[in-house]
Amino acid sequence: MDIEQIASLDRGQKLPLQRDVEAIAIPFGKTETLAEDSVVSVMQAKGSSVSVGFEGRLYLIEGRNLDALGLEALPRPTLAESASEDEIEQFVWEQLRTCFDPEIPVNIVDLGLVYGCRIERLITGERLVTIRMTLTAPGCGMGDVIAADARNKILGAPQINKVHTEIVFSPPWSRDMMSDEAKLELGMF
Repeated sequence: MDIEQIASLDRGQKLPLQRDVEAIAIPFGKTETLAEDSVVSVMQAKGSSVSVGFEGRLYLIEGRNLDALGLEALPRPTLAESASEDEIEQFVWEQLRTCFDPEIPVNIVDLGLVYGCRIERLITGERLVTIRMTLTAPGCGMGDVIAADARNKILGAPQINKVHTEIVFSPPWSRDMMSDEAKLELGMF
């Protein structure tokens, strides 16, 4: 199954879990285990993950765990050991484009939430990625979920040891920061 097939899942579609699965609790960003045979409802299927509802709460199931939904699991994104600095940066941006606010069907880059990405080598030789991002509103509770999703995807590259997400509100987000594609998707033209 690829990302396009994930998007073909219908909102409200009920799926029984085929095994216990770790899911990111929305909006808390903490990992919880959902039990085998629990029936979840698809809320949003975008990028490489699926948001589901279960017992009145929302959860994000990552692509590598989609087999728990009876679908083909997506391999964890990674890079060749010999990847260049440019390839590593491109990988980070590609992974950020697979991250979605669980309530908005546009990736966080096109939505204009990512203000910057810095990749540094630490004294220890480890590589640290710092993502500077904002939220659509200061009171938005999705920051922890989005940060956890981005961190998990970016850490798939063996060259990246740590990911730090810095949530900022200056400058404040506005719809002018969205790409034209995002505005079209959300009907904001």
